[in-house]
Order: sequence, then structure tokens, then C-alpha cells
Amino acid sequence: MTAELVRGQNHPLPQTRLEIRISAGNPIVAGATLGDERGTVHGAEWVAHPASPQLAGIEVPKQAAADHRLAVDLDAMPEHIHRVTVLLALPTGVGGPTRFGAMAAPSVAVTGLDGTEIAGYTITDLDSESAVAALELYRRQGAWKVRAIGQGYAGGLAAMLHDQGLEQGTDLAARINEAVARGVARSVAQPPPRPEGDGRVRTAAAGGGTDPAPAQPQQPQGAPQQPQTPPQQPQGTPAAGGPIDYQHPGRRTAAPPTPPPTAPPAAPGQPAQPVAGDASGWSMDERLYNQVWGMFEDLARTTAAYRSAVDFAESRMEQELDRVLSDPRTRVGPAADSARAEARAKQTDLVEQARIALDRDLAQLIAEAEVVESALPYAYARWDSPVWQAYQVPMEVPMALRLGDLHLPERADLRIPMLVRLPLERGLWIDAGRSGSFDGPADSGELRRLAADAAVAIAARMLAVYPAGEFAVRVIDPAGSAAGSFAPLVGSGVLAEPPAAGAQGVSAVLAALTQRVDLVQMAIRSGATDALPPDMDTAEQLLIVHDFPHGFDDRAVTQLRYLADEGPSVGVHLMMVADREDARAYGPVLDPLWRSLLRLTPVADDHLADPWVGHAWTYEPPTVPPGSRVLDQVVGEVGRAAQALRAARARQSYGS
Repeated sequence: MTAELVRGQNHPLPQTRLEIRISAGNPIVAGATLGDERGTVHGAEWVAHPASPQLAGIEVPKQAAADHRLAVDLDAMPEHIHRVTVLLALPTGVGGPTRFGAMAAPSVAVTGLDGTEIAGYTITDLDSESAVAALELYRRQGAWKVRAIGQGYAGGLAAMLHDQGLEQGTDLAARINEAVARGVARSVAQPPPRPEGDGRVRTAAAGGGTDPAPAQPQQPQGAPQQPQTPPQQPQGTPAAGGPIDYQHPGRRTAAPPTPPPTAPPAAPGQPAQPVAGDASGWSMDERLYNQVWGMFEDLARTTAAYRSAVDFAESRMEQELDRVLSDPRTRVGPAADSARAEARAKQTDLVEQARIALDRDLAQLIAEAEVVESALPYAYARWDSPVWQAYQVPMEVPMALRLGDLHLPERADLRIPMLVRLPLERGLWIDAGRSGSFDGPADSGELRRLAADAAVAIAARMLAVYPAGEFAVRVIDPAGSAAGSFAPLVGSGVLAEPPAAGAQGVSAVLAALTQRVDLVQMAIRSGATDALPPDMDTAEQLLIVHDFPHGFDDRAVTQLRYLADEGPSVGVHLMMVADREDARAYGPVLDPLWRSLLRLTPVADDHLADPWVGHAWTYEPPTVPPGSRVLDQVVGEVGRAAQALRAARARQSYGS
């Protein structure tokens, strides 16, 4: 049962492997300090922060965000560590609120690895503070507890670190703010908040909570602050003396956005008819993206409200039955039977009312899903959508990409597209093994084949949504065991080079990509992107690693971790197709790698959690319909466009 803490209250921790989930509504910095018995922090190496996110037993996010998850393993804490204090701070120099009093109260929850909440704390009564010590985990008589602190600091992060005994707090605060400023440039914001009265489902959150107060409408990410903004250069093109831009192209416009389409007036007492693209946004692409996210949020919250109502009905019935059984005068006889019947009738009535509300909301969402699905562009559409039949290589990168579908058991036929922003901020891990609630095929060979097929389907979608020459795919398949799955990519000519095989091939590809990341990082830091080698391909790169760790030595593993950490910021992305059990020999060396990747499965599995109420969503990969040739047609078109571009560049080079 969840404990809702108030300032100063503590609660025992029943387990030692935890997640700390933070929600603030606006981007904040999250970190943690490790203290001795008195809570003193003895040096910068006792602080986990965005510039140094990993310490023994704890890992924090690398950048500012509205929602955070901190991984904690108390068993891995050194013996001299007795306190772990979770810190929140507002980033400086990147816009946004400068004090916590100007935003919604942040909330912190301690959960198990399965998402079960152990304790929660909402930090209220903050005003001029720009940093706050949220809560602490502390040892007491051989066991760990959590205590709500809520101590704010108007002096910001430096004042908070000094208060914990860190003499170099000012210097460390400056390092943290610098790291956050670099990270904000490539951070992906959540969809803009929707104003109240937008015609959508609005429900109570799980546990009887309510939606946060509606925020004022905001401009979408990339929108101009002033009109008449000059157009941005194409993605990946170095400006004269400027850096290479691997971020999503800005969607700037000289005029206000056209209003979204509105539904025709509904009959009295009837819900409004759904319309595709009725969310906020500066383009139909963005409006559809925000609408899909709104459907995802609505389904999460309306389901949470239903589950909360059912739990409440069950709890009230049990309490009433306990009262009947605890009184000897009503334990038996007609009065007891009547009391039991009345308690069960109340429970049934409450559940029926909750189900009616759920069915009403689900019917509205199903109608909206049908309208939206038929209007999605191919970047957001399923493989069986007719829009793919008219596919042409695009001229610009879309806002997002569909990686599959998500649904909840209350209505399995209501599927919400899983959209992720481009370029990818996190790498992907396609699970080729059995774990968790996974209920895939028993044959491990078949499971590995499905995992490779899923990787090819996702890679093909990524190739399809980038303009010609702006995205390249490399494949490492040390034993050649996925040759059949990779055949469409190989045959179409979309691969930068044939799949690398053997230890030598693994070493060559990783060395080339590592060198590319190093060179581009140095060029950007020094502002000398024009000094990059003329033959360097500055297109974004996706590296597919199949059957890891076969063919990998310690050096190759280190390079892989480096690419996962540093690659996304300079346009190098990682997709692992692997079974975690196969790499157990590396122990904790690979834990940061696995945690940094977004885990997907080749068959339906319940493991993805939403950022609002933490439901376990069933993920389904973007599989190609049996017998369909759509993937071959799409990658064939991409391959022809790439060959034409290479030929044009060759003629230009020859002519010069």
C-alpha cells in the first residue's frame, strides 16, 4: 500500500532495488548526494549529477526534463554511505521558470522495479527557491527508510550543496549547469499541455488523484518566439563556420499557425464527433503527433480511474464485511446475511458505474482512433496503411516515427500508435531472449529470427522517413546468422556497406564510427566543422548490432558503450538485437548500456510504462503483414534514390 508522506515523515523500504520517479511539469535537473552518518558530503565524487550520472548504487538522468527516473540499488551502496539525498533544481540560462513557486508543485515517488509505488511525496509551499532537497533514503538499524524533506534553497544548487558540507559546491553547481545547458539543446520535450475544454476525455488519475491544473497553451517545440524568422538550413548541413545540426529541423513560420479543424456541432447529450488533427500544433504533422499523445494520455488516465474505482469498491466491501464478522451479534443469522448482501450489492453497483464510465470513454477513444489512423502520414502509419502505396522519398524529416502499437487489457482492440521523436535520443534494444512477462515462442531460434525481423522493419521505417543521403544504416552480424532477415536491406542497396562479419569486421565498423563521433564532437566544440575531412559522410548513422556479444572483445564492448552514450548527440544511433542472458559474463559492465536503451520486444509483451500513472502497456512491434511486399517496395525506392544521389555526386566530383 502506498504511503503518501508529508514533510518530515518517514516510511520503511521493503526492498533495496528501487526507482525514484519525479514529475514536475517543467524541465528540472535531478541528482543525488551520498552522505555519511551525519549526512555530510565529502567531495564532488559523492554527488551524482547530469555531468557525472553514475555512482555506486545510483544512476541519475543526464539532462533536464519534466519527468525523471532515478535507478537505486541500496545493496550496492558502500558501507560508509548512510544517506542518499535526492536533489531537484531549476536549470539556469535555458529559459523557463526561475523559482519553484512559479510552477506546479513537484512530486516524488519511490517505487519498486515493477512500478509498484512504495511512498510518494508532493513538495508544497515552495516560493523563491530554485533548488530543493526532496527526500532522503537513510540507514537505520541495518534497514533502509525514506524520509520526506522538502527543504528549499533560494540560493539555488550551490547553496544546497554547501549546506550538505561540500566546500566546492559553487564550482560543482557551475559544472552541472553547464552540462544541463548542453543537454537541453538535444532534449525532447513532452507534448504541449492541452487546455481545459478541448473536448477530450478528462479523468481522475489512479489512487483518487486529479489532473494537474491546466497550463496555458504553449507554442510547440521549435516554434518561433517572434514572427518573420528566417528559414533554418537543412538538417546535417554545416552553416558557414557553424556547427553541424543533428537536431530536429525547426518548424518555423512567418505567420501564426492555422487553427486545427473543428468537429461539427454534436447533438444534445451526444459526444462531439472526432476530427483528425484537432490538437494544437503549427502543422498537420505536429497536430497529429500531439493528438496521438493525447489519446495515449486519455486512455491511461481513464483506465486508472476505472481501476481505482474497482479497488475502492473492493476495499469498502471488505471493510463492511469485517465489521459484520467482528460483532458477535451480527456474525450469524438473518441480519448477517442481509449485511453481507448489502455490502456486495454496493460493491457491484460501484463497479458497474465505473464500467459504464469506462465504456463511454473507450467508445469515444475508439471512434477517434479510427478517424486518426486513416489520416496518419506514412511516418506515423502502420505497414498495412494504403498511404505506403504512394510512398516517395521525402524532402524533410518528420517530427516523429511510429515504432509499434500500445494497448491495455481493458480494451485490447484499442491500439495507440507508439510515436517517438526524431532524431532518436535513446538507442533501441530489440530483445532476442525471454524475460519478464514475455510470452513469445518457445523456440529460441524462432525468437531470434523475429527479433531480427523487427529490427529490419524499424530500420526500414527510419530509412523511409529521411531525405536521400541524410540517413545511413550499418549492420554488424558477426556469425551471419541473420542473413535472411537483412536480405531486403542488402538487396535494395540501402546499406552503407555489407553486414560486417567476424571479430575483424566488428572491430573495423566500431573503430570507424568511434572515430566519426570523436571528429564531429571536436569540430563542433571548436567551431570548425569546415575542417572535417571532405570524404566524411555527415549523414545520420544507425548501427544495428545483431547477436551480441558474439565477436566482441573488451575493447569492442567499450566502444559500443561509448557510441551509445556519445553517439546520439552527433547523429550516430544504436540498435541492439540481443539476449541479455548471453552477455551475463560481462556483469555490471554492461548495466549502464542496457539501461540507456529503450527495450522493445519482437512479440507482444507487457513492459512499457506510461509517464503519468505507470500502467504496464502491451507493446506490439511494427510487423509487416504476411505476404506483403510493402517493405521491399519502400526500401527499393530508398535504394534507388540513394543510388541516384551517389551518381549525381560522382558526376559533380568528376566535373570539378
